[in-house]
Amino acid sequence: MYRERLVATDAQTDSARKLQGLLLDYHDFRQHKAAHPRLADTFLVAEWQAERLRNTHHDLYRHPGYHTGLEFLLTDLYAPASMTRRDDNIDRVFPKMVKWLPDNLLETFAGLVELNLITQQLDLEMAEQLVVRGIVIERMSDADYCAAFCASAQLACRERQILLVADVGRQLDRYVRNRTLGWLLSMTRGPAEMADLSDLHSFLHRGYSAFRQMDEVEALIERLVTREQQVMENILQGHPQPFRLPDHL
Repeated sequence: MYRERLVATDAQTDSARKLQGLLLDYHDFRQHKAAHPRLADTFLVAEWQAERLRNTHHDLYRHPGYHTGLEFLLTDLYAPASMTRRDDNIDRVFPKMVKWLPDNLLETFAGLVELNLITQQLDLEMAEQLVVRGIVIERMSDADYCAAFCASAQLACRERQILLVADVGRQLDRYVRNRTLGWLLSMTRGPAEMADLSDLHSFLHRGYSAFRQMDEVEALIERLVTREQQVMENILQGHPQPFRLPDHL
């Protein structure tokens, strides 16, 4: 809807141009996905993988210092079925973003957009691989998932996805330690509602609140990355229980 606005915006810094390019790629992919015959299957794949992540990291998910942040990751950052208005609004306000936001914050937004784009691209490819194999996604087993995963042509993107989670998580943690951001989010709630940006504002406020409540974010990120890299290695090596990890991880 707002592609012309993205294209017409004069992005003058490297970070602004990076975000602009990623938003254009994400905009075009969202249009492609919306018309794709496997659209409904991508949501089932996303739900399956979100549940797998909860199970793999069940100890962290139940930890009171991490639960809110991980829930935000799984329901807000990884929720392709319900964020169309939020994504449209990011496109809509992009000209103001590059005008008012500092480069380091534009860089963080770029990481979030790239993470969302890669995740949804991988979900679509996974859905296609499963359909080729005649797998009913609602009854997909771990072995079915791993076979489709190993047939993927996007393994480098899966590695990039894990690293992006770490990078974006560290950047977000730095921002939420700044109390000024919380004050600004509280002060801008009314103007956001008047500008029909309440969904985008709510997303930002939930992310701020979630990360503010988290303990030792760096330690959490290191454990998530180490575990997910081990899961990926297990799958590619044909481990009989790829999602069961050693106790020390």
